[in-house]
Parts: sequence; C-alpha cells; structure tokens
Amino acid sequence: MAYRADVRTRSAWFPRMNTALPVIVGFVQVILSPAAQHAQLHSSYLGRVPLDWRGYALLLVGPAAIAARRRHPVPALVVTMAATCAYLLLDFAYGPVFLSPIVVLFAAVLSGHRLAAWLSSVAFFLFMVAYSIWLIPNPQGIFHHSAIAAYLLLTLAIAEVCRVRRERLAERARVTEEESRRQASEERLTMAQELHDVLAHNISLIHVQASTALHLLDDHPEQARTALSTIKQASKDVLTEMRGVLSLLREGAPRSPTAGLANLAELAERSGLPVTLDVTGHMRPLPAGIDRAGYRIVQESLTNVSRHAPGSAVTVRVEYGDRDLVVAVEDDGAGGRPPEQGLGGGNGIPGMRERAAALGGSLSAGPRPGGGFAVRAALPLPSDWTTAKETT
Repeated sequence: MAYRADVRTRSAWFPRMNTALPVIVGFVQVILSPAAQHAQLHSSYLGRVPLDWRGYALLLVGPAAIAARRRHPVPALVVTMAATCAYLLLDFAYGPVFLSPIVVLFAAVLSGHRLAAWLSSVAFFLFMVAYSIWLIPNPQGIFHHSAIAAYLLLTLAIAEVCRVRRERLAERARVTEEESRRQASEERLTMAQELHDVLAHNISLIHVQASTALHLLDDHPEQARTALSTIKQASKDVLTEMRGVLSLLREGAPRSPTAGLANLAELAERSGLPVTLDVTGHMRPLPAGIDRAGYRIVQESLTNVSRHAPGSAVTVRVEYGDRDLVVAVEDDGAGGRPPEQGLGGGNGIPGMRERAAALGGSLSAGPRPGGGFAVRAALPLPSDWTTAKETT
C-alpha cells in the first residue's frame, strides 16, 4: 500500500536527518547570531552586548543537546532551555538562539514526554516574563508576553498534531500487520482443511479398492480390474487436487478450478458405493465458498461410509432453496463387507461442522432410527447473492 511505502521512506530518511539536524541548527545559530546582534548593539532600547566565547559556547550547547534528543529527550530539553536562559541573562543578542528550544520541544512531544515539554514551556514563559519586566533596561508589556506565549503554543500545537498523525500511522500499520497475519493463518487453515478432505477421501477410497482388488484377484479378475481402475483414477484425482491446493503456496501460481456440486456425479461414481443422487430446486451457480463446502461435506460423508459401512447404499440429497442450500447424505448401514480396519477415526465430522459454521450454517450427524447414518448441512446463501438471483 501507499502508506507502507511512505513509512519505509521516512524510516530511511529519519536517521540521516537525526545526524544532520544538530549540524544545521549549530551552523544557523553560530553564523547568523553575529548578524542578528549587529543592529541590536547600537540600540540603547535593547541593551545587548557583543558575543564572546561564553556566547558562542552557549550557542553550541543547544545543538549538542539536539544530538542526544533521541536517547535522552528530557535531559536534552532541560539543558537546552537552561542554556537559552543563560544566554539571555548574559545580555547577548536575540535571534537564532531560539531555534534549539523549538527543536527539543518538538522532539520531547513526539517521543511521548508531553508533560515535560509543557512544563518546561510554562517555566520558560515565566522566565521570559520575569526577565522582560525586571532584568532588561526597558520593561516589556502584554504584547511582548503574548508573543512569547504564542511562540511556545504554536510550537507545541504543531508537535501535538505531528504526534497524533504518527500514532495513527503506527496504529494503522499495526492493524494492517495483524490483518495480514490473520489472513495468512486463515489461508493455512483453509489449505489444511482442503488437504485433509482430499487425502482422507481419496486415500480411503484407494485403500478400500485395493483391499477389494486383492480379495477378488484370484477368483474374479474382471472385478479386480474395475477396482484397480478406480484406484488409478483416485490417485490421479488426489494428485490433481493436491497440486491445486499447494499451488496457493507459490505467489502468482495459477489456481486450478476447485471441485464443486457440479462434480457430485463424478464423485459418486468414483466412491465405489451404490449412490443415489437426488437434486431438487433450481440448480444455479453458487458462491464459491458454499459450493466448495457442499462438495466437501458430501465427499467426507462418502469417505466415512467407505470406512465404516463399505457397500452400503447411499442417498445424496441436494436442495437448492431460496435462502439456503441443504445437503444431506444418508446410508442404510447394510454394508456388504465388514468395515476396513486401520483407517483411523480422523477429523471428518468436526471438520464438516467447522466448514458449515464458518459460512454461518449448521450441520447435524448421527445414526438414523432405522439403521445407518445421516449427515445434514444447511448453508445460508448471502442476502446480496439471493437478491441478485431474484432480480434475474
């Protein structure tokens, strides 16, 4: 983003400015102060005296304190204000000497030492009022005091505005960074879920079909050939889907189309189970997340049937409603073969619930009263998508 580039540019510019600023302020104060005193020395009204070694030394104290303002902002502020007051008490000329207080006040506010900056400003203002009333030949009035107050308030106000802007930029950068980490975490969770679904279904299918092929190889080689063909297709599918998921890890890699409800017939055929597919309602394109979630729920349900009740008759119902999509998978539990052992419990049903809940839907899973197992998910459709459909 643009402000990120701006932050990086300023981050590279600040160290150079931190080194150059004391030199610039010192140069201005030492070189221009003699020019400023030229007119003041001939004015009996101001009563200024020529600069000597003490004046030049005090003019360099402020720039030296500015060099330490980053690590020691409050001591730099105190030293600069004290040096400026000493300079005035020695009756040296007004002028660039007031540049150092501006810089250290500004730095103190930006570094978070606002109380010290405001208190030192009040102390400096009181000193200037007392100095201009009792310590110079011609005492000053309210106009002079108001000008000093305006000078200090303007400096502090500008510093406060810059401080607020810097804090807002830092907060925006922090929020953006947290959002990036959150999105990256969600991407990793999504890829983990996708890999689980792809691997669990296809590897379970391969295992079941391999067991079938071994069982039928001697007595029914033709049926074993069918099982081996299913294994070949399942291994191809798992490789294809894994490439599609893993390609997300490579920036700019093309994303292959993700399986959706349009692929249910192919999924049912590959499962090796007697599946009846029942689709009701008006079939239409769905939001990508809901389409993918519906497919994965059916896929995981068929995987569970292959694991725990292989050979059972399965009915897959998909209902395209006006407000939601309903997906139901039911098996009769009358599998012709014993359940496969060693496939593990997996994380299938909790994973399906998480998918449904992430989309604002719900999922129920449990035994059927007449035997078998049933999974039912209701996934609400976004209101803007529903409205757009109705207008068409």
